[in-house]
Amino acid sequence: MLLLLTSLAIAAQSVNTAKLDSLFQRIDENDQGMGSISIFKNGNEVYQNTFGYANIEEELPADALTKYRIGSISKTFTAVIIMQLIDENQLTLDTKLDKFFRLLPNADKITIRQLLGHRSGLYNYTDNPEYEQWRHEPQSREQMLQRVKEGGTVFEPDEKAEYANTNYLLLSYIAEDVTGQRYDKLLQQRIAKPCGLQNTYFGGNTDSDRDEAFSYARTSRWELVPETNTSAAMGAGGVASTPTDLNRFMICLFTGTLISDSARQQMMDIRDGYGLGLFSYPFFDRQAYGHTGGIDGFQSIAAYFPDDEVSIAYTTNAVSMPRNDILIGALSIFFDKDYQLPVFSAAKTLPPEELDRYIGIYTSEGFPLKITISRTDSTLMAQATGQSAFPLTTTGEHQFGFVPAGIVIRFHPETHEMTLMQSGGVYTFKRE
Repeated sequence: MLLLLTSLAIAAQSVNTAKLDSLFQRIDENDQGMGSISIFKNGNEVYQNTFGYANIEEELPADALTKYRIGSISKTFTAVIIMQLIDENQLTLDTKLDKFFRLLPNADKITIRQLLGHRSGLYNYTDNPEYEQWRHEPQSREQMLQRVKEGGTVFEPDEKAEYANTNYLLLSYIAEDVTGQRYDKLLQQRIAKPCGLQNTYFGGNTDSDRDEAFSYARTSRWELVPETNTSAAMGAGGVASTPTDLNRFMICLFTGTLISDSARQQMMDIRDGYGLGLFSYPFFDRQAYGHTGGIDGFQSIAAYFPDDEVSIAYTTNAVSMPRNDILIGALSIFFDKDYQLPVFSAAKTLPPEELDRYIGIYTSEGFPLKITISRTDSTLMAQATGQSAFPLTTTGEHQFGFVPAGIVIRFHPETHEMTLMQSGGVYTFKRE
């Protein structure tokens, strides 16, 4: 989840488009990512920039109308549809899951509110080790519900909050059952049409002819990432959009176009870090509400500052410089805070014979996975058991990093060990 680190009072201002342009030009020129950003103030778009490619293989540049998969920002769309049904008295927040799926674990205890706020206790189906084996293929509702049933529970309903895509998979099915319409139709009729969203829809197979972006991950170069079939994501992560449309959606949500004021206040009620389809992001003494997303190689964020009528949305299909850093830079420039443009130093390239001394399989008593270190040409690669390989960049003597995941690895060749640091954890590995 993105943490915006700062905020301030917003006064009438001119937008420093030159400095914003410089930020994204540096990201583009230093191959630190590809994406699109939009900023709205008082209901109007005051800044937009798109950089990089929608399709690298065909050398198709992205533009302001390029659609990106938005991952879990889809959950906010789904939450709005559910809140509309509650406004229409077709559901209540206390409606139980067993009204729709009585054979699921704890269905007689789990409520709509708990699904919306990630408090159901249902196992997150995307955490299943077999998920990687089937997520690229079309999935039926019956297959998905069977997986939810087999996944069981990890805690009792309302015991705590824990993020689970399962909640919003079920909410999208519930919306279909209540209305008798498919999720894609609900999205268009209940949100896209009233908000004038011309480039927002439930996604399918990516198609360059529709100006849709493919996503990429960094190895020794940008590599195409296999895409998740949206039937495996549904309202938890299957929507495609543009930053401009995401801002328009957030404005519609917060200005009363889509749901009642009371429904919106319930969505904004943060409990144990979770609202109902929304998170809260601090920016200095201000609060934004929104959601982040990630699916395949895509990442995204949409955030709205209600008190200031400012909305920002960013979508990316290739991540090197972390999304969080890009957003903080853009917001700092927009709000005229002291901000130094990033300087990207060229990473030192070590000769293959130096890299080869790090190669091997490493294990740790305190870490459940083995990590294999290998070399592709002049790039050192790391791969944890059952996961994709990722490239390591030289950051110091015997030290390497993988910026998108905040990973630092320091090798100790004399003892055949390495130290892995991530998210505050420090783990010592021994080479087999």
